[in-house]
Amino acid sequence: MFVTNAFVEENKFPKPEANTVLDKTVLKMTNLNQIHIQDCIAGMQNLEAESIDLAFADPPFNIGYEYDQYEDRLESEQYLDWCSLWMSEVVRLLKPDGTFWLAIGDEYAAELKVMMQRELGLTCRSWVIWYYTFGVNCKNKFSRSHAHLFHMVKNSKQFTFNADDPSIRVPSARQLVYGDKRANPKGRLPDDTWILRPQDVPESFQADEDTWYFPRINGTFKERQGWHGCQMPEQLLGRIIRACSHPEDVVLDPFSGSGTTLAVAKKLNRQFVGFELSEEYGARAQQRLTEIEVGQPLDGQENPLVSAPSTKNGKRLKDQKPGTDTSQKTSKTKRNPRQKKLL
Repeated sequence: MFVTNAFVEENKFPKPEANTVLDKTVLKMTNLNQIHIQDCIAGMQNLEAESIDLAFADPPFNIGYEYDQYEDRLESEQYLDWCSLWMSEVVRLLKPDGTFWLAIGDEYAAELKVMMQRELGLTCRSWVIWYYTFGVNCKNKFSRSHAHLFHMVKNSKQFTFNADDPSIRVPSARQLVYGDKRANPKGRLPDDTWILRPQDVPESFQADEDTWYFPRINGTFKERQGWHGCQMPEQLLGRIIRACSHPEDVVLDPFSGSGTTLAVAKKLNRQFVGFELSEEYGARAQQRLTEIEVGQPLDGQENPLVSAPSTKNGKRLKDQKPGTDTSQKTSKTKRNPRQKKLL
C-alpha cells in the first residue's frame, strides 16, 4: 500500500486516501496526485500505456550514494540493464507527443543518451547542462559543478514546447545591455562554457541556452528538505514543467525522493504520479505535498544570477573586522552526499 499505517502513526504523517492501495490490476489514471511506495518498474507496469504527458527522472547515479532502500553500487552492465528496464516503461507510458527529461551525472550520461536514442527510439531535443555553485572541491581534477539534463521526445515532429510562455522567457542582452531596437519585446527563451562566477556575466546562462545555472540545494537553503540528501531546485523543475506540459497534464516521476517534481507539478496545476522505494522518503514527500496549494509560488530565486553578489560587490577577508570570520560557520554546511563520491 501507499505507506504502512504503523509508519504513518509513529511519525504523525498524513494518512493516505482510501484509494491509494495498489494491486495487480491496472492502476487507472483517475488514481493520481499521490506517491506510491513501490519499485518503480513494477509500479509503472500497472499504469495504462500512453497515459503520461511529461516524465522527469533523477535516478540513482550508481556512484555509491547511501540510500536507505537501494544499493547504489551495481556493476556497470547491471546498472545499464536496470536503466533500460525502467526507461522502457517510461517510453511505454508516454503519450505519442510525450516528453521525457533525464537528469544524470557524467559517469553514465553518454551510454544512457545512446540507449534512449538507439534502443528506445527517442529523439534528443536538447542536451542541457545544469551548472550549479557549491559543487564539491575535488583534489585531482577540475571540480564537478554540473549535471546533464537530456530533453527527449517520443515524436520528433509532435511534442509540447511552450516557447512563447512568458514564465520561461527572459530579457535578452539586446534589451538589457545594448538597447537594440531589434530586440524581441517578449525576451528570449532559456552553453557549454568555462566561467568563474555566473553573477559576473549576467548576459550569460540565458533561458534559451543549453547551459542552465541554478544553485544546488544546500543545507543552509530555506527550501532544503533536511531528510533527503539529493534535492533538485524547484525553479529548475519549474522551467521544465512549464515548457513541456500544459495545466492538467499528467507528470510522472519514477524516483520521487524528496518530492520536488511532484510539488512543482502541483503548484503549476498539473496532475502527477510518483513512485518511491523508501517508506520514509515517500511519507515525508507526501507530507510536503499536503502543505502545498495549487498556484503557490515556487521556492528559490527565479533569477539566480541576482541571488548572490557579483565579485566586485563581494566581501574581502582583509576588509572584515576582527571577530567576524565566517569560515567556521560555512565549514559546517552539509554537502550533498552524492557529491562526496566524486572526489
